This record gives sequence, structure tokens and C-alpha cells, in this order.
Amino acid sequence: MDNDVSAGSTTSTLGQLALGLTLLAFGLGHTQVIDGVTAADSVSLATYVGGIALFVAGLFAFRDRDALTGTAFSALGALWFTWGVTSDAQVSANAAGLFLLLFALVALSLTVGASGAPTLARATYALLFVSLLLLAVGQFADSGALAKAGGWFAVAGGAVAWYAATAALAHWPTAVPGRAAGRGVTATG
Repeated sequence: MDNDVSAGSTTSTLGQLALGLTLLAFGLGHTQVIDGVTAADSVSLATYVGGIALFVAGLFAFRDRDALTGTAFSALGALWFTWGVTSDAQVSANAAGLFLLLFALVALSLTVGASGAPTLARATYALLFVSLLLLAVGQFADSGALAKAGGWFAVAGGAVAWYAATAALAHWPTAVPGRAAGRGVTATG
């Protein structure tokens, strides 16, 4: 049984916390599951925690020669900072959709590029990709239902990122236990 316990670097842990909190706030705002809370209410958190703190964590990761984490945190920091400072700007739904689609492609690149990264990091980037894609299509199609679905994927991604950071701090297991081979199946192939 694989009980991989993540030690996690300080930079990675800080970045995962920043990403997790931002995704949770952003996602919950889009789901509108909390009365009176919208995505616009997460602008300050997105600007400072998701934007600045995440970008700085990316720079520290580059300093530590961790190219994947540096790229991920810097790019996602730019996403959140840009979204936060331009949230009051009057743009068309198609322009907003294009912005979300372009960053969905960044999240897709991070997902594919993270093949050697921990499972929780890959899951976070994959959930972020699906979230941004649904939100982009929702903008293009003027669909509140797609925006809510995208919000739920952001919430899931935020929860995974938050768990990854907490697991690193608490030394909790981060790998899913392997399943024993079924009857008639050998492990040696």
C-alpha cells in the first residue's frame, strides 16, 4: 500500500494555500450557494492572495529551480491579478469568455505538463481547466447554468489544493492506496 506522505516545500505549500483559498472563494461565488455572495465578492482575495501572493510564490519556486511550480504559480498569479484588477471594467461577454478560455488553455498546459508532479497538483490543475472552460463557454452562451457548474469545479479544485497544502503541513497521506489485483490477475503482467 502506497501512503506517500508529502513533505512539500514551503513555497509549494504557500502557493497551494493561496490557490486553494482563491479557487474556493471564486467558485463559491459562481455557484451562488451562499445567499448574497457572488464571484465579484472574491475580487480582493483574488487580487492579493491569488494574484500577488501566488505570483511571488512562483518566483520563489523559480529560485528553487522548480520550473513546473514556478510556471504554474506565476501564470495563475497573473490570471488572478488580472481578473481582480479588471473586474470592474466594462467588457463584452465574448471578451470575458475569451479571457477565461485563454487561461483554461494555460491550465490545460499545466495539467499535461504536471505528469511527474504529485497527483493532487495534477488534479487541481485539471479541475481548474474544466472550471475555466465551463465558465468561458457560459460567457459565450450567456448560460448561468454553465457558470454554476464551472463554479463547482473551481470549488473542487480549491478543496484539492487546500488539502494538498494541509497534508504537507500535517504530514498526511496524499496518495490513494493501491488496490490488490483481482482474481486471476497477476501483478507482474
